[in-house]
Amino acid sequence: MRVAAGNNAGDITAFFPDFSRPLTAEPLWTLPVLAFVVYLGLQWWAFWYPGAEPGGGGYIAQRIFSARDERNGLFSVLWFNIAHYALRPWPWILAALAAVVLYPHIQQPENAYMLVITQHTPQALRGIIIAGFLAAFMSTIATQLNWGASYLVADFYRRFLKRDGDEKHYVMVSRLATLLLVVVSAYVSAQLGSIVAGWQVVLTIGAGTGGVYLLRWYWWRINAWSEISAMATALVVTVILRWVTPLSGSGLVLFAKSALVTTAATTVVWVIVTLLTKPEPDDVLVKFYRHVRPHVSGWQPIARIASDVQPSRDLGRNLTCWILGCAMVYAALFGIGSLCFGHLLKGFGLLLIAAFCAAAISPLLKPQGGPQLRRAPAA
Repeated sequence: MRVAAGNNAGDITAFFPDFSRPLTAEPLWTLPVLAFVVYLGLQWWAFWYPGAEPGGGGYIAQRIFSARDERNGLFSVLWFNIAHYALRPWPWILAALAAVVLYPHIQQPENAYMLVITQHTPQALRGIIIAGFLAAFMSTIATQLNWGASYLVADFYRRFLKRDGDEKHYVMVSRLATLLLVVVSAYVSAQLGSIVAGWQVVLTIGAGTGGVYLLRWYWWRINAWSEISAMATALVVTVILRWVTPLSGSGLVLFAKSALVTTAATTVVWVIVTLLTKPEPDDVLVKFYRHVRPHVSGWQPIARIASDVQPSRDLGRNLTCWILGCAMVYAALFGIGSLCFGHLLKGFGLLLIAAFCAAAISPLLKPQGGPQLRRAPAA
């Protein structure tokens, strides 16, 4: 791979960038330092996008609700993170590295994967791969279209424009909303230069909103206006930065700068809005506090109202689970990679660390007091 990349390209498999370079330097293979900092220090908590929602979201909720009880729901989320981040990427990574070696000077990098399939994959597997791509693409498209149409119809049209329509009317409106989303999505896709550009737009639109979604579990003052202001600010700042283009740089550097600016602006706005607006009604907050049992430190005013509820002080346990979970996923990810590259001792050592973290997490995931959620037995 070094030969294919060139002598000055750096190590294509390196995890860390070259910190001796300036923050915004863009070497051929490794990330710019600024982008590395954003990915590792900002994206995990500040960015919201479907399927990776800081503080929880619909995707995670569906996995938990389909489990037998609360503990199994936690394990389902833990397994998803292992399968999604430690197992699933490696076929992609290996195929990408093979494409770098096979086509080092390709003009359109997006074509490299299809060239690997058509020129180096046995014919018996080509159809399976193409069918898998189409199935994944169509399932994603169907999910996003149905999701978007449900927002437009149930949360906007039915609530604010026409409340007295029959179901046949709303089904017709849903179909029109789906068609509208298809047309708008096709137009937006045509304006994007690459798939990477599309992902960067999605990420920056959600930049800064993750903080409010995380803190809503730990701070009683966060309300609906906090979330609305965060979403609106992130969208407005993203559009302004793309139209006015006050930031310099290209590629990942420009994305990193945009992410930092959007996150900072969004955070300032939603904190100010939270402090200037009224909190949710006491009865709503007390009901939430009784059911969820959040850590008492950020819920002291509500804890005084619901004095019969035993205060929860599980923040330390949750932070320990978080640290062990991150260590487990990263150790499994790089352990599998080390085995793929023939570094057996390092690979098995990292997998052993992942197993140790998993063993340490298991007893900590036992629910600690409070009402436990269980699925009702089938009739």
